[in-house]
Amino acid sequence: MQLPLHALNWFEIPVSNFDRAKKFYETLFDYQMPESMMGPNRMGFFLYDFQNGGRGGAIVYNPDFYTPSSSGSLIYFNCDPDLQQVLDMVENAGGKIVIPKTPVGPDLGYWALMLDTEENRAALHSMK
Repeated sequence: MQLPLHALNWFEIPVSNFDRAKKFYETLFDYQMPESMMGPNRMGFFLYDFQNGGRGGAIVYNPDFYTPSSSGSLIYFNCDPDLQQVLDMVENAGGKIVIPKTPVGPDLGYWALMLDTEENRAALHSMK
């Protein structure tokens, strides 16, 4: 078996209040999330470099298929150069800090854990 280059192709974060969640992530990452209906799913897309092989994801509203959770999969958002800039906006945007900026280990950078406005947990990561 040949190892894949990327372990992740795409991610979707369930939301129960699309507009609130979209505003939260737009505030954290300081950009407007493009929005689209994909079948019954209302989706807001995180920006990424698709043309150069980047991987991305979206927030998704479809209560028949998605349920927010604070105990499911854990996604790490790339917050280079310093996750503290994003972490400083979490509470004012309506989220909660669960674990503050913490070293991962030698040469592995830093991480923090938050809950978004929908009670989904998400991690932030940066090298400094």
